[in-house]
This record gives sequence, C-alpha cells and structure tokens, in this order.
Amino acid sequence: MAGEQARADLVDPFGRVIRDLRISVTDRCNFRCTYCMPAEGMEWLPRSEVLTFEEIHRVSRIFVERFGVEGIRLTGGEPTVRAHLPMLISQLSGLGVDLAMTTNGATLRNSAEELRSAGLRRINISLDTLHADRFEQMTRRNELENVLAGIDAAVAAGFSPVKINAVIERGVNDDEIVDLARFGRERGVEVRFIEFMPLDATGHWANDRVVGQDEIVERIAEVFPLEQMPARGAAPADRWRYLDGAGTVGVIPSVTKPFCGDCDRVRLTAEGQFRTCLFATDEFDLREIMRSGGDDDALAERIIAAVGTKWAGHQINRVEFIRPNRSMSQIGG
Repeated sequence: MAGEQARADLVDPFGRVIRDLRISVTDRCNFRCTYCMPAEGMEWLPRSEVLTFEEIHRVSRIFVERFGVEGIRLTGGEPTVRAHLPMLISQLSGLGVDLAMTTNGATLRNSAEELRSAGLRRINISLDTLHADRFEQMTRRNELENVLAGIDAAVAAGFSPVKINAVIERGVNDDEIVDLARFGRERGVEVRFIEFMPLDATGHWANDRVVGQDEIVERIAEVFPLEQMPARGAAPADRWRYLDGAGTVGVIPSVTKPFCGDCDRVRLTAEGQFRTCLFATDEFDLREIMRSGGDDDALAERIIAAVGTKWAGHQINRVEFIRPNRSMSQIGG
C-alpha cells in the first residue's frame, strides 16, 4: 500500500468541490416501485460481483482521507436487505463523516435501534402515498403499515433528522401532496417532494407526468402558509418553513430547477462502478483496480481522472439528453 498522502480537494472541471459520496450497497430490493423497477425480470448481480464491506470501506477511506469528503450516504436497491449492514455502518462511522442512509423503511421497525447504535446518524425513508391500495399499486408490495411503523421507529431511535422522500407523479399521487405535507407536520419529520425523473426501468417517464416545484409549493401553501428558507447551496432540496412553526418541507426540483451548478456529489454502484452523476453515461471501474492488486494511489488516480469528466448538468428536457441505460435501483438512489 502507498504511504499516507496529503489531503487535496477533489475538484471537477467547473470548479465544484466534491464533498458527498453516495454508495449503493446492493442492487437488490424488496419493493418493485413503478418509477424505479419492472414488476418482474430484474437480474441481480452475483454476490461475487458486489463490493465487500472491506472494499467499500477502502474506497470511502480514500475519499475521506485524501479528498476531504464530508458526507457518505448508503443507498441501494434497498440497503437494509444487505446482510450484516450494521457492521458496515460501524466501519464507516469510524471515518468521522456525516453518515446517512436512504431506505424504503419496510424493515426499519426491527433495525432502527441497531443501525443508530452502529453509528448511522441521519435517515431518509421513501413514502409516496398514505393509501394502502395505492401503496400496493406503486410499490407492488403490501407494506404501508410496516413503513409507517418504521418511520415511528426511526424517530424513537433518535435519528436527526428523519426525512420522508415522496416522488410525485401526475395522475398517480399528486392528489396527496397536501396530505403528505400534513403527515410530516404531525409526525415531526420533514417531507421532501421529489420531481419524477427519467430513471424508471420501464421507460414510461414523460414530461407531462412531472409535477414541478412551483406547483407543489403552491398547493401546500394554500393550506399551510410557507416561508422560503435560505438558498440550498449544494444540497438537493429547496426548503420552506411553516409560518405556524410546525416544521419544514422541501422539494427536490431535479427536472424543473436542477441544482447541477452546485452539485458536490459522486456515486459508487454496488459492483464498484464510479459515476460522477446520477444521469452519467460513463462509469469508471474501481473494483477492477482493487481486485487486481492496485494500491491506493491507483484508486485515487482513477477517481481524479473520473471527476475530471464530470459534466455541467444532466440536460433533461433538452434534445441532447441521453437517458442512462440503467434504472435507479441499479445505479443507487
């Protein structure tokens, strides 16, 4: 292994400093959400192709120690289906970063305390509807009550903050925007509405299915008056506070008001492919370096070279936009 190196910022061609690493720990999922995966036919990665905990920790350590990355978020697929996940969280928490996870919450009622004790600090839970029949239609699973119990368990375990991710699709669940906002106010969690993005496996995304940020905020403000909070910077969500003091709400406007100009994140897929953007069309193989005996310098050099290709933005709604050839579950949410 190479000797210890001085820390240097990881800067892309547009001057953006990389501070956030998203790691998919598995491509597998116990849901089949319509905006992410087909109902049947997903081919899972063989176990041998998925990064080991040691490999994930090694890449993470390089990002933290050499490049000053401050935040790591674990994603999937569904990260909680990865066996012995608290062990990985314990290893990564030792790096001293802001460690978070995005989950569908279906099994969280049984694992929230253990995940918190292992060192996980923040958690985002996906919840797109409050109606059991619609939940089953959207996720193809009858798990709403378990997800609601998981949200309560996360709050009780002391995660701070607990955020709810709600993907809004016109004609599917846009009639629940106010209800979901009310749910967040009552549970003391921040709901973050996410514009429907072209990452579904079936390819049914169309622009007229997108409910934009302005419309979402207008609908909520008609019932619960809002005040916009300071600019988001590199964070993906614009945020508002309720004027009556009942918390906050956010919108991730990836389609109508993309935050590409301030993007500070990069991604690692479950099989060790490094991506500089959720919508990137190129990947850089880090697993091959590790499994062929490459040292940390070789890994760092490939990471630097990859970040040197990071583009200005994803081009959604432009004729030159190229849809990724992999769905969200395969990339890492």
